[in-house]
Amino acid sequence: MAYLYQQAYARNIGWVTPAEQATLRGKRIAIAGMGGVGGVHLLTLARLGIGSFHIADFDTFDIANFNRQVGATMSTLGKPKVDVLAEMALDINPELKLVRFPAGLSQDNLSSFFEGVDLYVDGLDFFAFGARQAAFAACARLGIPAITAAPLGMGTAVLTFLPGHMTFEEYFGWGDKPDMEKALRFLVGLAPAGLHGGYLIDPSSINLKEQRGPSTIMGCELCAGAAATEALKILLQRGDVRAAPWGYQFDAFRNKLVRTWRPGGNRNPLQRLAMMLARRRRPGAKT
Repeated sequence: MAYLYQQAYARNIGWVTPAEQATLRGKRIAIAGMGGVGGVHLLTLARLGIGSFHIADFDTFDIANFNRQVGATMSTLGKPKVDVLAEMALDINPELKLVRFPAGLSQDNLSSFFEGVDLYVDGLDFFAFGARQAAFAACARLGIPAITAAPLGMGTAVLTFLPGHMTFEEYFGWGDKPDMEKALRFLVGLAPAGLHGGYLIDPSSINLKEQRGPSTIMGCELCAGAAATEALKILLQRGDVRAAPWGYQFDAFRNKLVRTWRPGGNRNPLQRLAMMLARRRRPGAKT
């Protein structure tokens, strides 16, 4: 059977108009990271009918990825994530204009990665501080909307950074701080509501110093649904999009949705208090 774009995405019509679907087909989205959230971001947005992507990742699949990464299977062990996910997306839409960045995101390819891009969706590993800081700084400089949706427990926390509004750096306040401090600021800043913390049954599974923590496929898939919906609203200029310092967290385990507002980002007194408490709870911290 021949591939026909209009037939492939016909079931989107009703939630979007035919003209809007054509608009989505003409958009280009950049996604850095093809792991837990990045891979499912790509496939979700491909099924939405986005026509062009820039994707970046330097890593290969390992058996430790099986619990959450859509591209991780026995047949893909050891294969580059960027290639596996590219082929999966092309199997959905063989007409995709898809540019791969197999060395990951770096200062050397930052300009080409964001060239002609309408929107950036963050799929980087939690601890990829340098790449994330560079990517969001580039978005702020180039006026590119950017979305980060974090998988936290069995839910997602979403922040959207729009041109003319608070930037990633203004919200999180990373600067040139050490990685441990960036990790803490990122974790606290992503989800001021902290819905996920109450059902973590083994706190020792989180160790920021060793750059490890638990994850679920539910969190990753909820991230993709939330980010794709934000993407649709931004690209079609239809619907309520609230830029940071607004954000929201939805937790499926607790059946809760909380919209957050932190003027000043991590400089907000509530955030400063949350970070102080988090530092005290950190393994090895003095009390």
